[in-house]
Amino acid sequence: MSAGASAGTSAGVSRLRELADASRELEQRLREGGGPKRIAKQHAQGKLTARERVATLKDPDSHFLEFGLLMAHDLYDGEAPAAGVVTGIVQVGGRECVVAANDATVKAGSWWPETIPKILRAQECAMRCRIPIIYLVDSAGVNLPYQGGVFPGQYGAARIFYYNSLMRRYLRIPQIAAVMGQCVAGGAYLPALSDVILMVKGTSFMGLGGPNLVKGATGQTVDGETLGGASMHTEVSGVAHYALDDDAACLAKIRELVSRLAPPPRVAPHDPTARPGADPVTLYDELPGDHRMSYDMHKLLRAVLDEGRIDEFQANLAKEMICGDARIEGIPVGVIANARGLIKGRKGEQPRFGGIIYAESAEKVAFFIDRCDRQGIPLLFVQDVSGFMVGPQAEHEGIIRAGARWVEAMATATVPKVVLTVNHASGAGYYAMAGQGFDPDFILSWPTGRMAVMEGESAVAAVHGATLAAAKEAGEEPSAEVQASMAEMREDYEHQLDARYAGARGYIDAIVYPEETRTVLAMALRAAWQNPGPHLGPYVIPPTVGPAPRP
Repeated sequence: MSAGASAGTSAGVSRLRELADASRELEQRLREGGGPKRIAKQHAQGKLTARERVATLKDPDSHFLEFGLLMAHDLYDGEAPAAGVVTGIVQVGGRECVVAANDATVKAGSWWPETIPKILRAQECAMRCRIPIIYLVDSAGVNLPYQGGVFPGQYGAARIFYYNSLMRRYLRIPQIAAVMGQCVAGGAYLPALSDVILMVKGTSFMGLGGPNLVKGATGQTVDGETLGGASMHTEVSGVAHYALDDDAACLAKIRELVSRLAPPPRVAPHDPTARPGADPVTLYDELPGDHRMSYDMHKLLRAVLDEGRIDEFQANLAKEMICGDARIEGIPVGVIANARGLIKGRKGEQPRFGGIIYAESAEKVAFFIDRCDRQGIPLLFVQDVSGFMVGPQAEHEGIIRAGARWVEAMATATVPKVVLTVNHASGAGYYAMAGQGFDPDFILSWPTGRMAVMEGESAVAAVHGATLAAAKEAGEEPSAEVQASMAEMREDYEHQLDARYAGARGYIDAIVYPEETRTVLAMALRAAWQNPGPHLGPYVIPPTVGPAPRP
């Protein structure tokens, strides 16, 4: 997208709607996986596709909160849609579960470098929320031409098995693995480290090496069913626990197994009758065509919160930051949102710029976060932030100290944190509003989200400001070389500011749309609510289930 397309759209066209349409078109293409021919081939083998398996597993008419759909979409010449694995949260028997399903229509479900962080993110979600995780395995293992980005390193494929082990031994998180196709080499440890293993007769294989590798290594000739089929592993080796006739029977058995699990320690309040204060579809026309222009954040919140109500905390102090108590589908939440536009100051004070954090607003938010943390109220950060205020007055007011106070309160809060980026997410303000580095439970973005250290024009000014000033003083135009460099920088920034770019690199879990925002936020909050806490980092091993102290 060009800089001009970002700065404003044609008259009468909603920027949010335009970007949403582009994102939906991309997502629909990615959901086709390897394409119709490979889907047909999988059907001919008597197998469902990964997405068909997820759709069959989840409760009918329930939402699928998919993570990382855009991962790697702009890499490998488009050959790795969704990095070959479908991950997210589904409801199974009314219970939130994480699912990770290899897409065998994409290079036989092999692991690309981006497949690993997707699976790890899914596991971290299960660990953060203490909810069951279901693996639907159908993978040929490591994508060998790219093994350097898959096999080694602290966060390489081995990390998956490390998380398997922690969930099994210490966190007591149910792990159910269904081998529904290939499961070879080191990848076999993923189901082996789960609590229950299911296999499908005739179409599944699990082994450290397939028939060809066995032939080359030992000279023995053996067929796949004898070597590692469902009957062998349930009747001879005892590695697997259930052998099912087909995919449908396997998925039905998983639903049965989930129904037998002990109930979660906490269940979030739920009000199915709750409605927003305004039709969420109206939000498409709420954001201005130019992302730099102002709008009413309160109107946006009214279309997301139950009855549109927010009980504001210190409503008349530091109005550039909105803090308050609200509910989403009956779930209590502490809302922290950036107001936009010019904010009228108190008598005798200068107006403030919305989207900018001042010392006073930082202190206000830090206190509100601490209060929510003490009372066990989850936090929802609605981001449209351009950064912290700079200049003599801000420094004299102690903006650094106040900002650090906010960051510490946010970073150490033990309640769930959910982030929704609706516009800007820039500078240290992005960090303070629970940026990804602070391990929020979920981080979501509208198609209009713009994530970068600063906007392109600001970057141009920072890099070329002195040169431009010198040229102006000399009464000359900047050199052609400088102008070309500026244009290239603007284009690079505009490309990297796109929410689709963030999605492709895992900086966000998902792009969500206005009409589904309430549903997605409620689902995320229900999942996170099941863990009483603390919500700090990917996981916290409870002392009651840790290793015994040494004598």
